[in-house]
Amino acid sequence: MHAFPHSTTSTATAVAVPPSLSLPVIEAAFPRQLHPYWPRLQETTRAWLLEKRLMPPDKVAEYADGLCYTDLMAGYYIGAPDEVMQAIADYSTWFFVWDDRHDRDIVHRRPAAWRRLKERLHTALDSPHHHLHHEDPLVAAFADSVLRLYAFLPHTWNARFGRHFHAVIEAYDREFHNRTEGIVPPVEEYLALRRLTFAHWIWTDLLEPSAGCELPDPVRKHPAYRRAALLSQEFAAWYNDLCSLPKEIAGDEVHNLGISLITHEGLTLEAAVAELRRRIESCISEFLTVEREALCFADDLADGTLRGKELSVAVRSCLANMRNWFSSVYWFHHESGRYMVDSWDDRSTPPYVNNEAAGEK
Repeated sequence: MHAFPHSTTSTATAVAVPPSLSLPVIEAAFPRQLHPYWPRLQETTRAWLLEKRLMPPDKVAEYADGLCYTDLMAGYYIGAPDEVMQAIADYSTWFFVWDDRHDRDIVHRRPAAWRRLKERLHTALDSPHHHLHHEDPLVAAFADSVLRLYAFLPHTWNARFGRHFHAVIEAYDREFHNRTEGIVPPVEEYLALRRLTFAHWIWTDLLEPSAGCELPDPVRKHPAYRRAALLSQEFAAWYNDLCSLPKEIAGDEVHNLGISLITHEGLTLEAAVAELRRRIESCISEFLTVEREALCFADDLADGTLRGKELSVAVRSCLANMRNWFSSVYWFHHESGRYMVDSWDDRSTPPYVNNEAAGEK
């Protein structure tokens, strides 16, 4: 099964999914969509990468489009106003570059550089205005993207986003410790940490500016809505682990559900892959059930008032995009050069990364 009949990447052919990673239910029951702003999005994000000096010009030219970061977001936040879609895409691209810096600081044993970056990000999150011209391009670009995201909804949403991202930074710090010390976390501990390192609640928060409406706590915390949101994110994180397993074993990784299953549950590699697939497929089937409950909840919100109608429409938009996340994540993993480990000269070193820390060789 192929993705779009036309390519959304710099390559000319559609991508076939390897049988070991194929999920027929996604291909059949989760039709893929793409935000109509996507072609401009790709172009503008590429220019933003250059302007903010997040990647060297030669790497932007060679790899940016093929990494498909804009495709991932444009397949998720359908219906978002163009300026919201652009801000999310730039922020997401920043997130991938940050993830690569974190990884390289681990691989090249740069704990001081990581600690410095961690503290700078915490500070920039609290006062982005003061970090737009920071000496570290990663910090300056982060401040820029956060400020843009903060422009769409009230300060209460901004405060929530800030709380959630402070927790993500700290989770990355715990991952740094585990990886530098060679600690493979037990399965349940890993799953809890993965919800933070994958930024489950950040991507869920961003559904709201896409829908043009901040959801009040009783709506966001409704069991069906919250469960649907969690399942969409768990699917993404675990499917990422399945697809990343060869790369992360090659790189002596310790943070992967498959590696935790092998280390702490005594599973063989083959059995760990089977268990990963079982969990992934369970996420999909449970989502299809809870999605119906959440849609009934959305209907109940439409109580004849203007506010009720607004909330009902917003919840339906968010649920539709949770559904879109399944297909967008799925195809991203087969189109993005980020996971084409077999084509790299060194299976443990992505060709699109900058191996230097900011200000260091």
